[in-house]
Formats: sequence, C-alpha cells, structure tokens
Amino acid sequence: MSTSTPPEDHSDHGGTPSVSDEQWAELVRQAEAGGAGAPKEPSARARMVTARLRAKDEEAARAQGAGRRFGRKRPAEPWTPDGWRTGPAWQEMNGRGRRRRRLAGTLGFVAVLALLVIAMRPSLLTDHLPGGGDSSDSASSTVESAPSAASAEGLPTVDEPFLGSPALSWADGAEGIEIPEAKAVGGMSKAEVEQALKETRKLLVAANLDPATLRGEKPQEALDLLDPLQEGELARLERSIADPSEKRDPLMMFSRFDPHETRVVGDVVKTSGWMTFEAGRGGSVEVHADYTFVYPLVRAEGGDEVARTIVRRKLTTALYDPERFIATRGKLSVVSAEQYVGNTSCESEDGFLHPSFPSDSSDPSPRGPEVDPYDREEWQPDGSCGTVTRT
Repeated sequence: MSTSTPPEDHSDHGGTPSVSDEQWAELVRQAEAGGAGAPKEPSARARMVTARLRAKDEEAARAQGAGRRFGRKRPAEPWTPDGWRTGPAWQEMNGRGRRRRRLAGTLGFVAVLALLVIAMRPSLLTDHLPGGGDSSDSASSTVESAPSAASAEGLPTVDEPFLGSPALSWADGAEGIEIPEAKAVGGMSKAEVEQALKETRKLLVAANLDPATLRGEKPQEALDLLDPLQEGELARLERSIADPSEKRDPLMMFSRFDPHETRVVGDVVKTSGWMTFEAGRGGSVEVHADYTFVYPLVRAEGGDEVARTIVRRKLTTALYDPERFIATRGKLSVVSAEQYVGNTSCESEDGFLHPSFPSDSSDPSPRGPEVDPYDREEWQPDGSCGTVTRT
C-alpha cells in the first residue's frame, strides 16, 4: 500500500511565503504548459532576498507615515533597488528617452537650418521686428551701380551737368525768374506796372533761355518785345546779330553759342537772381533785373566732357505812357544792359560764347584778376579778361 507524502510546508516561521507571487505564477504556467517539473522549493538565498525586500517595503511605509507629520512629502511608492521589478518600466522610459533624443535631434537640425536661411536672407527675420525690413526701393538701392569716375571726382557729367556747381540747387530756367507783386507807381497803374514786369520776364527768357537763341539763331521773339520807336536800339541789335563786331556785340543782350562748336546739354539752364521796379521819369515805370544763368555744354561732335559757362546780366527796361512819350503801347524800351561772362574766349568777336573744356590746354600766363563767376555780392568788371576760379 502506497503512502502519500504530504506536501512540504512552503512557509517560513514568520508565515511569509518562501516563493514570490511572480515566481510561483511562472512555475504554475510552466507546469500547465507541460514544463519539466512541478514547482520546486526556492533556495535559501532566494528566501533571504525576498525577506529583505519585504522588510524594506515595510520600513518605507513607516517612514512615509512619519514624514507627513512634519509636512514633508515622501514618495508614494515603496523603495525598490534599481533594476528590481522595474525592467519593463525602465524599458518604457528608455523608449521615451529615445523619442526625446530623436525629437531633440530633429529640432536641432531645424534650428541649424533656420540659422543658415536667416544668414542668407536677414530680411526674413528683420521684416518681422518693429521698425525692421526694407522697402523695395531701399532694397534695390543696395545694388545701385557705382558712380562714374567723373562723379566721384566732383566733375560734371552728361547725366549730372551741374555736379560740383553752386547752381545745382538753383531753379530750373524760367522758374528762377519771379516777378514781384505789382503796384501803381510813377503815374502808371498797377495793371501797367504788372505788364512791364511780365514783358521784362519774357524778354529775359527769350534772350537767355530760348533754345533757338542758344543755338545762335536770330532771337526774333525777344526782338518783338522791344519798342520799334525807341531811337536806334532795335536797329543796332539787329545789326549786331547780322554783323557782330567789338562795338556791335549781341552778347550784351543775348546768350548765343556757335552750333558748330558746342551745344547745351539737355534742356535745363540754371537761374538765380531778382527783379524790382520803381517810378521812371515823367510818367513811366522802370524794371531792374539782375540774373545769373549757368549753361552746361558739350562739344558739337559729341563726347562726355562737360563745360559750364556762367552769364550774369543786369538789365533795366522801361514802359512808357504813349500819351506822354513817343512810344508804342505795351512795348519795352531798353534803358541799360550789362553783362559778365565766366568761361568764354576773350579774343572772339563773332557774337558767340566760346567755353573752354577741362581737357583744353590752358594759357600758362592768364591775364587779369581771378574772379568767381558765381559771386553775386559784387559786380565783376566788364571788358577785362581774367581767370575764373571755378565754373
């Protein structure tokens, strides 16, 4: 008769199971799956480790309860050594760590790429800052072509013929000839004084700014403004144009250039000066004009070299009452005309202005005083041949 041996008691003297739940469950699973054998009694070392762990857990629980009395928060989970019962949890955490590292690596790559893009195009960043960014106009100015050598040296060019000249800031052409407000003087009505001012302005424009006059043609428009009844004046002017000489010089009234020698650059002549009026003798009004004209010129055959000639004129005209004088109503009489020219030949008497260009050989022994043709403080001596300090 066989006897059965009762199963061994798997408890220690303290009533604590000698095999952990996880180990027991694994043994049962192996047995149900047809494992090699029934559960076996764990070794003495395994039982000692398990007992120490449980003691640690109990000590941690007691410490947690004591900590709350002092207001210090203790960990809610029992203390466990690294790597014990935490394998799967650490693997999951390591997985999150790898994802963080991959994300950090991706963000680092994006940051480096963004820095490279901003380095190549700073406007992508500055456009979004207060006051940052450039307009299309200012941006295009950064690729503007460099100034020409002549511009860099302050010399005039075809595109900038007044560069380096005080006339650069002067008015353009007829815009620089302004008439004062009229009032009745010398027995002439306000309307008659205003007419005298306007006709004088027309004479200055026709004699000094009209393209035909500047090309050396007959200044017919200017001549038509003059009173034919003024004794000898109109005839003298016409003779000086047709047959100029030292005594009959049309340049006393008109600015003319030889079209075979020079031509005016563009369509702008710079102008500066003033105009006043006062009562004339015996019932008339006299108009006083003092203007400087600056002409930019190139050679007739072309080229890029630019010269400037400066002409200052003092002109006094009169409008007479035909009921008191032998005069034509509305026509001007010339009372006086003076001129000073900077940068023209002293020897020429052909009725044209002849400027010198920068490349022309200069006279090694200039005659006469040095003068500044732009100086409007004093009237320069007429008839003397000197040296201009600038053009």
